[in-house]
Amino acid sequence: MAALASLATVVGAGASVYGSVRQAQQQNALNRAQVQISQQQEAARQEALRVQQAADAEARQRTLARTIATTRARLAASGLSPDGGSAGALTAGLTQEAAAAQDADDATLRARLAQGRVSLLNPDGTFAALLQSGRTFGFAARSLLD
Repeated sequence: MAALASLATVVGAGASVYGSVRQAQQQNALNRAQVQISQQQEAARQEALRVQQAADAEARQRTLARTIATTRARLAASGLSPDGGSAGALTAGLTQEAAAAQDADDATLRARLAQGRVSLLNPDGTFAALLQSGRTFGFAARSLLD
């Protein structure tokens, strides 16, 4: 009768270990699917940020070109040479301000792109499940020895 109890304990421990390993495999597959979905969402978010950045840069360029053309036309209408002296410094200043604003936007874009990266250290639970099944098997072995 004691042999039957020991055999039942071993079979129960084996079933428990199998169940734990199977659960770990399912959890691992689920985690992989979640990581893939997360990566796809992150790629879509980054692409949206890049498209927005390109649209903002294009709008800034159009505004700069319009502002410089307007300034040059006003200076020419006033009788000043739009390319020389203070007029040239004014247009160069507008160009420098636009470049500085573009640099700031580029830095903001890089920070936003870096912000949403998924960590490579996300646990998948496989090792924990393996340890749990080993602990269950250890309890079964100890009960056999008692």
